[in-house]
Amino acid sequence: MTVLSVPSPVARERTLLWLLAAVQFTHVVDFMMLMPLGPLLMQRLDLSATRFGALVSAYTLASAAMGVLGVFWLDRLERKRTLLMLYAGFITATLLCGAATGAVGLLVARTVAGACAGLMGAVVIAIVSDVVPAERRGQAIGTVMTAYALSAVAGVPLGLGLANLWGWRSPFVVLAAVAGLVWLLLLRFLPRVDGHLARAPGDASSPASVFTPRLALGWVLTFTVVFASFLLIPYLGAFMVGNLGLSLSELPWVYLAGGAATLLSSRWIGGLADRLGPARVLAGLLVFTMAPHLLFTHLPPSPLPVVALVFVVFMTLTSGRAIPTMALVASRVPPALRGRYLAVNMAASDGASGLAAWMGGLLLATASDGALIGFGPLGFFAVGISALALGLLWVFAGRAVPVSATPAS
Repeated sequence: MTVLSVPSPVARERTLLWLLAAVQFTHVVDFMMLMPLGPLLMQRLDLSATRFGALVSAYTLASAAMGVLGVFWLDRLERKRTLLMLYAGFITATLLCGAATGAVGLLVARTVAGACAGLMGAVVIAIVSDVVPAERRGQAIGTVMTAYALSAVAGVPLGLGLANLWGWRSPFVVLAAVAGLVWLLLLRFLPRVDGHLARAPGDASSPASVFTPRLALGWVLTFTVVFASFLLIPYLGAFMVGNLGLSLSELPWVYLAGGAATLLSSRWIGGLADRLGPARVLAGLLVFTMAPHLLFTHLPPSPLPVVALVFVVFMTLTSGRAIPTMALVASRVPPALRGRYLAVNMAASDGASGLAAWMGGLLLATASDGALIGFGPLGFFAVGISALALGLLWVFAGRAVPVSATPAS
């Protein structure tokens, strides 16, 4: 008689983490894919640059708004049901993006997709924080966040390839099909996650319970960490082409190298956060990113290998800051508040990225030859915001609810 082996707890945990990473992968690809599709969409749908900008910003603005609204209900439901519901909405909206016949329909579909995606991200991190012990949580979050690097390495290039072969609608249709498969796997393999309901304290049902100054400081910390990064990240491509002398054909190789390095380093940074503590690792990354921020923004015209090397260091350290930030914030919040707290935290992250990109654009000018003017001072500004984040980290790490106060977290 054949005896079926029962998966070990470690194997089940690993399967769960990669499924959650797949959820993150699909929504990050959905967000990132629209930007390189810009020239094709503007041509096919007769869009101006302003209207295309509205399509891009609708995703993050809807995500931020729904993150705030998530305070009122996100922790009242079992997490698996919540994730499946939000993911189904995201899949439907992504499919409608591919079916849109005009700019208005595409805008509505992008808004719904962003609204679902922001809350999905909060629920994913809440599930990881609920089911993975604190001593392994950093590496677990690092595993889930490899989705961001993988989307840059594989997801977006594949999406562009599909668009070149079968038109701009095809990437959305294929992505919806992939997400549908992930949804079925979640339905089959994701266990119920409802421990936060049983452990809810008496005042946890009130939305005001997450708006205390002590907890709100975590949102401010997340905001500053993301803000410092997105002052520079949206303009790196234009800077490399206009100022550093790279050609457009060389640019994808630089981003591929940066994405691959981030993919390889994410779990290592997460494991380091588990061993040394997320606050200490985040402090180190905030300090160590200052040098590549200043180096890259003041780099003279250079050969491709030099630019790629500096870019790899820049992206590895800068993107790595999100892992200990998320691990620290999630571990300092009681389980009964974690979902709604992380929803607002995602809103803070989305708001920071949008505001920083907008402010960076205001502080930059473009020369007649395409070079960016003011990128060096913008680097100093980013370093200053990172220094501010260091101060906020020191205060937050000392005042936030310690892990020991929530043993079930």
